[in-house]
Amino acid sequence: MRARTVAVVALVALLAGCGGDEPAPAGTAPVPTTAAATPAEGTDALGRGPAKPSPTPTRAGCTGQFPADNVWRADVSKLPVHPRSAAMVASIGGGAAMHPDFGSGTWEGAPIGIPVTTVPAGQKKVTVTFEYAAESDRGPYPIPANAKIEGGPQADGDRHVIVYDKAACKVYELFAAYPQGGGWRAGSGAVFDLRSNKLRPAGWTSADASGLSIFAGLVRYDEVAAGRIGHAIRITVPKTRTGYTWPATHSASSATDTALPQLGQRLRLKASVKTSAMPKQARIVAEAMQRYGVIVADHGSPWFISGAPDDRWDNDALRALKTLTGNDFEVVDAGGLVTGRTSGAVR
Repeated sequence: MRARTVAVVALVALLAGCGGDEPAPAGTAPVPTTAAATPAEGTDALGRGPAKPSPTPTRAGCTGQFPADNVWRADVSKLPVHPRSAAMVASIGGGAAMHPDFGSGTWEGAPIGIPVTTVPAGQKKVTVTFEYAAESDRGPYPIPANAKIEGGPQADGDRHVIVYDKAACKVYELFAAYPQGGGWRAGSGAVFDLRSNKLRPAGWTSADASGLSIFAGLVRYDEVAAGRIGHAIRITVPKTRTGYTWPATHSASSATDTALPQLGQRLRLKASVKTSAMPKQARIVAEAMQRYGVIVADHGSPWFISGAPDDRWDNDALRALKTLTGNDFEVVDAGGLVTGRTSGAVR
């Protein structure tokens, strides 16, 4: 699991201005593809089961995603290439392979990926104490005592906890989360209203270094089973430079090398990359990266994309994504999408 550079949060909060690139407005081979077959009764669209119903909105506008005009859901396939794209890709690792950091089964005894705990309406809210309280939403949070923790209960990594309250259409996210008495303690935390495009205050972190929602950028099995991912995907890179690019709100670096990307930087898989021969699960992910791209959300290993664990993932199929390298990506100039400094809505 990735280690998060939170030790510098207090320092870089002083550096974190919206110094982004966009202008501020006023290793295994892929599994061969086989002929498509009609899924067996009781399985999902990928033939894996048991089938699960698509998420049902609990109130008008609540679909388990941000609004349709949100930056996470913006089609970036036609945006211009950033003038420093080649340098930024090289700094991340042009020859480094992509890695799907999610799957089925376990790795070192824990599920692979960042789990999401869905809670029912009326879930009891509890107190969460924060190390970085000045940049965290105070709560209380509807986090059950048995909420899933990234890496498992004994993990020493990022220990993200993501709770989806379908009835309220909100997501509650914690970084470095530990049960404490009848509540929790965490490094930082954020609450996201999925009906709103409002960004976090300038300079604020979230459960991610970028200040963005983790949930919004996760690859989830039900999306792939439905045949389409309709949003950008969360990605980590080893190093960023100071400042942040919209829609990020937070910096976690003091580096000034302009060859480095910033948190919030948007990249896309090049249109020239052929995805048709990939196994279906990998192909759907790759197609999303061509249309919606990836967003630099945190520090970690190069080209690691995030998803939620699920026993129905085909790990062999997902490994086909490892045939992609950094040189298959390009940084885009998303400045033309911006509608406001405090909004994630796009033009």
